[in-house]
Amino acid sequence: MTTANLSQTETAADPLALIDVDHIRFFVGNAKQAAFFYAYTFGFTIEQMADLTTGSRDRSRYLLTQGNIRMLLETPLSKDDPAADELRRFGDGVKDIAFTVEDAEAAWKEAVSNGAEVAYEPLTISDESGTVTTAGIKTYGRAVHSFVSRTGAYAIENVKQGGDFEPGFKRIENLSINDFNRDNPCGLMFLDHCVGNVDDGKMNHWVDWYENVLGFAMFKHFDDADISTEYSALMSKVMASGNNLIKFPINEPAPGKRKSQIQEYLEWHDMTAGVQHLAFRTNDCMESVAELRRRGVDFLQIPEAYYETVWKRVDRILTENGHTPVREDHERIRDLGILVDADDQGYLLQLFTKPLQDRPTLFFEIIGRRGSQSFGKGNFKALFEALELEQERRGNL
Repeated sequence: MTTANLSQTETAADPLALIDVDHIRFFVGNAKQAAFFYAYTFGFTIEQMADLTTGSRDRSRYLLTQGNIRMLLETPLSKDDPAADELRRFGDGVKDIAFTVEDAEAAWKEAVSNGAEVAYEPLTISDESGTVTTAGIKTYGRAVHSFVSRTGAYAIENVKQGGDFEPGFKRIENLSINDFNRDNPCGLMFLDHCVGNVDDGKMNHWVDWYENVLGFAMFKHFDDADISTEYSALMSKVMASGNNLIKFPINEPAPGKRKSQIQEYLEWHDMTAGVQHLAFRTNDCMESVAELRRRGVDFLQIPEAYYETVWKRVDRILTENGHTPVREDHERIRDLGILVDADDQGYLLQLFTKPLQDRPTLFFEIIGRRGSQSFGKGNFKALFEALELEQERRGNL
């Protein structure tokens, strides 16, 4: 689902009704260089920018787009900027999952009255073309949620068609990497879900927070019997917005013989919760993964033994629930190293990158859904074993 279909009556009645995922904001050490990394490796268009040359004296910002995904890469230009301290502590990472709403100030006030802590107060920037109002609340760790409302030329419908993101941004023209990406698409469509890692014992706190503050509801629950190997385990609960626009799995460590991936994340993230990975939806997982591999994206290595048993398991689940078998070519799925899982609604294809930077604190997931609305429960063991191999290589297991 890319955009919630909400009437004006619905959004007026519920100021927290989400219209879209407005953008994902990253704090990065060098926005200009990061923009080219994400453009080349993942096929994003470097669309707009705001920096010293456009009158932005505090931060440099690059807007990257693909499908209905908007990534805003942001770099502080002063050592006194709080973002500079965050970069020192955490490295590059996701700061903000921002939501488009009808009225950002009203949504912010409602969330604060529901118990949210203020990240920043409502701010409106405008010019003769329209306005953009933003207001933010704190969620787990370093992360925030901004509410964004737009008018005039900056309305979300116009932004999605390539319109200006907000006052002060300028369009980037004549980049050969943008031409290359248009001719060689990676097929990423929208943000399917966003996974957060939180401190031991804090998962239920944040589950309650999403329920009470934003009106989300529990979608799935996985315990250490679901997500474990011989060495490590974790607990996870998935929260979904009322219109299923976006889902937020929340992970916490569980006891194990060795260090879990969640504990590794926390230790390299200044023992602070934050966004672990972003999952991007594609309509053709095999073509997307093939193109991303061609560009040099480093995916987790799935053990060959995985494919000796996966088809029997997946076909049994699909048959029992009246669905046809996986239609994609089995050999090509194996050659591309893609994971497959099924539930009572259908099946999915998914694959996870290795960390996108030197600290093991952020990765992407590529996911294609053929009916299934789950998260690959049947793949957890294979995935965790692959992650543990990487942890061992990093000396963190």
